[in-house]
Amino acid sequence: MIVTGLLVGAIFGFILQRGRFCVTGAFRDVFVSKSTWWLGAFITAIAVQAVGIALLNSLGVIDLSVAVSPFAPFGTIAGGFIFGFGAVLAGGCATGTYYRAAEGLIGSWFALIFYALFASIFKFGPFAETTRFVRGWGITEHATITDSLGVSPWVLVTLLVAAVGVWAYKNLTKPKLPMAQLPPEKSGLAHLLFEKRWNPYFTAILIGLVAILAFPLSWATGREGGLGITTPSAKLTTFLTTGDFTMIDWGVMLIMGIMVGSFIAAKGSGEFKLRVPDAKTIVRAIFGGMLMGWGAAWAGGCTIGNGLVETAMFSWQGWVSLIAMILGTGAAAKIFIMPRKKKTPVASTKNAPEPQLTH
Repeated sequence: MIVTGLLVGAIFGFILQRGRFCVTGAFRDVFVSKSTWWLGAFITAIAVQAVGIALLNSLGVIDLSVAVSPFAPFGTIAGGFIFGFGAVLAGGCATGTYYRAAEGLIGSWFALIFYALFASIFKFGPFAETTRFVRGWGITEHATITDSLGVSPWVLVTLLVAAVGVWAYKNLTKPKLPMAQLPPEKSGLAHLLFEKRWNPYFTAILIGLVAILAFPLSWATGREGGLGITTPSAKLTTFLTTGDFTMIDWGVMLIMGIMVGSFIAAKGSGEFKLRVPDAKTIVRAIFGGMLMGWGAAWAGGCTIGNGLVETAMFSWQGWVSLIAMILGTGAAAKIFIMPRKKKTPVASTKNAPEPQLTH
């Protein structure tokens, strides 16, 4: 039943909002604050998912050879870079834009609308042929790193988990900067769900578990894949403009659920508020959303479809796209964010304890 997508999406959206988990923010911090705190958390989510789906594949519940995308180097690199660049302008990645829109950020509404619109244009609209050409140009013989190396997926899963374990240990054992906190207004489960600040690594583990759950539930409906944002967003837009009910599937229910879950989390934590940005921010959000839709279509996925899911399957598309998105984010950060920071000098934090900041 595709309705399970709505439930998974609601859980996913709730976790994203409460954990303040934005992948573009993780990429941006590498360049702006020289911090890998959030990036390490994101890679942890990949590792958790990698273990789960490798097990599901071994048990025959899913077939990753069907789910993995072919690798078209030009489209993956160009699209990933464009997406990363656009995400900085939009103020967040695909899921970050969804949960911020659910919090009442009007700028994210514009970014989300144009992200979905341009994803539809490049996937199902007038530029669909261009996308098919780019996605089909120069496809490599092997789609996955495991096939290229001729090794079992469990070899790479083990190496990834070990590397993430070391990375997480280094980040989690750094001394924390003290932060002033208001006394809690809630207690018990309400405090944990809606008030207490979530550790990024705790959030990452939850995201990894949700990503694992998505595979068999999506598979049961005939959709052979896991979490995905761009194609469902394009399908929802196409449905709304054409009335084509064949566009409604598990993935579309997923993104609708993300909005519901994020809204519940924002309302419960008192973080929902309609916030109208200035005209410059709105224009930037629109342009950023356009680039995100275009880039994700060419790359075959966004920070979730490629950055989280394809990487967990050790596909070339996933890992190459991840690097391209990081570089695109870095380029945009150097142009639009870092010049503003230079105008306000701050003390160096290169060797400082890792702050516990929200994203």
